[in-house]
Amino acid sequence: MADSSQLGKLSSILLKRGSIDTETLKSADEQATATGVTLERYLLANDLIPDDQVTLAISEYLGIPPMSLAHFAFDEQLAELVPIDVLARFKAIPVARLGKMLTVAMGDPFDITAIDELHIITGLEIAPVAASEDDIARILQRSRAQDADQLDMEDIMKGVDSELEVGTQEEGDVQSLEDMRDGAQEGPVIRMVNMILIESVRLAANDIHIEPQEDYVRLRYRVDGVLIERPNLPKSIQSALISRVKIMADLDIGEHRIPQDGRFRIKTLGKAIDVRVSVLPTIHGGKVVMRTLDSSSLFPSLAALELEERAHNALAYAIEQPHGIILVTGPTGSGKTTTLYSCIQELNKTDVNLVTCEDPVEFQLPGIIQVKISEGTGCTFAAALRAILRQDPDIVLIGEIRDAESCEIAIKAALTGHLVLTTLHANDAAGTITRLLDMGMEPFLLASSIILTQAQRLYRRLCPVCKVPVEPDLRFLEDNAVDPATLSGFTLYGPKGCPKCNNIGFKGRAAIMEVLPIDDEIRAAIVQQLMADEIREKAIEKGMIPLQTAGLERVKSGDTSLETALRVTGGGE
Repeated sequence: MADSSQLGKLSSILLKRGSIDTETLKSADEQATATGVTLERYLLANDLIPDDQVTLAISEYLGIPPMSLAHFAFDEQLAELVPIDVLARFKAIPVARLGKMLTVAMGDPFDITAIDELHIITGLEIAPVAASEDDIARILQRSRAQDADQLDMEDIMKGVDSELEVGTQEEGDVQSLEDMRDGAQEGPVIRMVNMILIESVRLAANDIHIEPQEDYVRLRYRVDGVLIERPNLPKSIQSALISRVKIMADLDIGEHRIPQDGRFRIKTLGKAIDVRVSVLPTIHGGKVVMRTLDSSSLFPSLAALELEERAHNALAYAIEQPHGIILVTGPTGSGKTTTLYSCIQELNKTDVNLVTCEDPVEFQLPGIIQVKISEGTGCTFAAALRAILRQDPDIVLIGEIRDAESCEIAIKAALTGHLVLTTLHANDAAGTITRLLDMGMEPFLLASSIILTQAQRLYRRLCPVCKVPVEPDLRFLEDNAVDPATLSGFTLYGPKGCPKCNNIGFKGRAAIMEVLPIDDEIRAAIVQQLMADEIREKAIEKGMIPLQTAGLERVKSGDTSLETALRVTGGGE
């Protein structure tokens, strides 16, 4: 906000230009001061001066160029730099970028707070130019309705009710396939599906949930492991919306009784995204879950995972071995596939035959032979593994050990000179061994073949822009058996929320790992069939860092909150 001296000079410029007479200006200046607003804002709010005249006066006062936005087209790439709600709040529009300099048209270039926040959000130096607030507001309003911008349900849905005739679920059962296909091809529905997909990429969402309810359709995105709800969709478009998704995924739009799976590919915001589609029949209609797979987000190597030093060194040593089994464990959604893909990308060399066996194939990687499991056609994990071992492989990646048969083949492959990487559902690194013993594997075969087991979890990273210092809750620490002394001397941080993180307080995820290298002492424990707790104690004595300890280290470094770390490692919320 301009001070009195600024207002005096601005007044002189307005008078010099003949934009306003002296008496009107003097009265406006007094009223603006009394109400605590800037002179230019008071003049505009009371229609005492044309918008363009204020813009020219401000530009002359600040010595910055004015800009006409009458024929301005909002650049899609620049629009991605700042959330549109932030631009609307500051009455600003990015108009050009040159290197680290971002030129921003602003209705109020005096607003230093806005300039500072735009600098924080974009990481660029901000060069303001003066522009009409009315023009900026008009462009932002128009931009909200365009396909490349954020989802605005009211704009998208205008006219849909009159164009679509979709009845209740009972009536929908008798609709012709032609009607459903025509309904799914109508412009507003296509635009809505496109907007849902664009919004998911903008938010870096892993999954999109379209969930039919009794009177509406719920839309949610999974961002950094947490579901975020968006505005509900009208029930009237449910059938056409789901049919559109089915058409894109090449599924049968007339089938409502059995689950269906498909996939398609999109290109948006400069990214090529694979979308995996699952449709599940429910009492209110088919629930759709779309998983977005962005190959550009894959880590090219182990180092890019930013693991704790000991975990990185142990894993790097294990994948260099000529044969043996590496087992990556953890619950669904803990990043096991990402870890394995990082390993095989590091191992993918011209002198190595690397074959994967997956259900489904998450990402297509160049230079790697990938086999898709299809239980319905008889291409099971066991059948595929037998065939793969006749293909002269050096390294085999098995998507998951699901039964004793596939486990036996994996052990056989490891004992006959192959390096095998695979996943298993287990709670911790030591529990992996007892899980395999429970599947009927011989202890001496496990001891001879396993070279490393690893358990991992994904935690949410605090937004570096808005995280705030917090005091630890001593009761919470006590409930989770954490000694407060272990956190003494460290500043703990918690989430706040800002435009950079979509007001969530967290941005991105990373992995913590519990890595158990199998040495002679651990092999002896496996042969003796010791309990998981006993193997775990031996491993900790030898330097293994448990999951909770690894999580607390990330808390001490300010990378995540105490509650988040304890929740993902077995305690907390």
